[in-house]
Amino acid sequence: MSASSGAAAQRLRTDPDTVERDLAKLVLTVVELLRQLMERQALHRLDKGDLTEEQEERIGMTLMILQRRMDEMCARHGLRMEDLNLDLGPLGTLLPPTGPTSG
Repeated sequence: MSASSGAAAQRLRTDPDTVERDLAKLVLTVVELLRQLMERQALHRLDKGDLTEEQEERIGMTLMILQRRMDEMCARHGLRMEDLNLDLGPLGTLLPPTGPTSG
């Protein structure tokens, strides 16, 4: 793989100025992936009618709080949510494209 293989290919820099940010990016990417999976599972359960109103409210509130914390952590480390969507080359991106949410 050459250095000119494209701007999408990013390397982890190991200088002290970027280590914390790069580690935060990796951790937040994993957390965002799990948050999206939890959200899809909750929507699936809602569609099936498996949840009580109380469970629906609790899940909705939990997902809203988690999204707010993700936004705060990204801001703290100078990241945008888009920065967390890793390019996996021919496989595409790790996370699905995000559009406007209804909630």
